[in-house]
Amino acid sequence: MRDPDEALVIQSQNGDPTAFASLISKHQRMIHSLTYRMTGSLADAEDLAQETFINAYRQIRSYRGASKFSTWLYRIAINACLTWRRRETLRVEAAANWVATNGAPQLASGGGESGNERSGRMHEALLRLPAKQRAAIMLTVHDGLNHAEAAEVLSCSETTVSWRVFAARRKLKRWLSAGGERA
Repeated sequence: MRDPDEALVIQSQNGDPTAFASLISKHQRMIHSLTYRMTGSLADAEDLAQETFINAYRQIRSYRGASKFSTWLYRIAINACLTWRRRETLRVEAAANWVATNGAPQLASGGGESGNERSGRMHEALLRLPAKQRAAIMLTVHDGLNHAEAAEVLSCSETTVSWRVFAARRKLKRWLSAGGERA
């Protein structure tokens, strides 16, 4: 099957900024959607989507067409999200260490939850998943990639994708049936 982005990619590799802008326009929604589902934050998603396209622009000459351009772009976005998750984990750990050493600041109590409670609980549960399991679920369930395509994006085997999806679904089912409490 021929990649529908092939002509734009070749033009981009030859230094045509208009062609790369067309690629961004074509894939911006897909990448932003993925980064949002991986982070749960609009601001972080926008930053990661922008980072994805900057990295793609820098690396466009290394794209060889072994997979579809969209798959290559997904891989860049997933890697950006996984790196973000590692940095975020370190930031949270540093904050927790600071609190343990210096005591917790006093915060005002928050208001009630708005919107669809079930959807909110599902979103919260998805964000609790380990990043690689969340990526497998997002790519296969939400984006409709088959396990082979997801494996290519995630740079792992189909078996690994299957296992991550299985483990993620099991956790989500347990967490959601327990009313959102950690099990």
